[in-house]
Amino acid sequence: MEILYYLSGAFLLLFMILGLYDGVYLHIWKYQLHTRQESEFEHKTHTIRAILFPFIVWFLFINSDDLSFWIGITLVIIDLITLGIDAFSEKDSRESIGGLPRWEYILHLFANGFHFSSIALFLGTKLTVNEFGLTINQTIMNSYGKEAFDFIAVQMIPGAIFIALAHVLFITPIGKKFWVKQRGKVTCC
Repeated sequence: MEILYYLSGAFLLLFMILGLYDGVYLHIWKYQLHTRQESEFEHKTHTIRAILFPFIVWFLFINSDDLSFWIGITLVIIDLITLGIDAFSEKDSRESIGGLPRWEYILHLFANGFHFSSIALFLGTKLTVNEFGLTINQTIMNSYGKEAFDFIAVQMIPGAIFIALAHVLFITPIGKKFWVKQRGKVTCC
């Protein structure tokens, strides 16, 4: 079971790196999706996912009680549904800029693959199949892998909250105006 924590933590880190590049650099900085009228819906789906992520990390990964587990699972299901809606809407959202580049589509596949692989591997540490069916493990295995995973998960919370708040801010007219003004001052990238 130790290896599941290490793999889950590694995939969580890979998701964070790819998600940060995609969500902050490409969506907000380069393409400024939140400022394009045709991309507003896509930005809203990204905002929902950005809000869900720190809650998923908190309830599913960090908290260990049964209620938190089921809240976390519910949030993962909502995230999956939101991802499907987002993917369906991206073609229309990016039409004015030539569509979604193929390489960015591949980036999305890898980022979401790492995200959900991390969750699936973590579920392998939390669930047991026995004569009673599927049960939630009540005993938490203390190990270096678990400690490393917990460290990674806890460290993600502040940045994930910041990204979620930025997404919410950029939905508002004041936030969009602030962004356009500040972004206009930078001439690189």
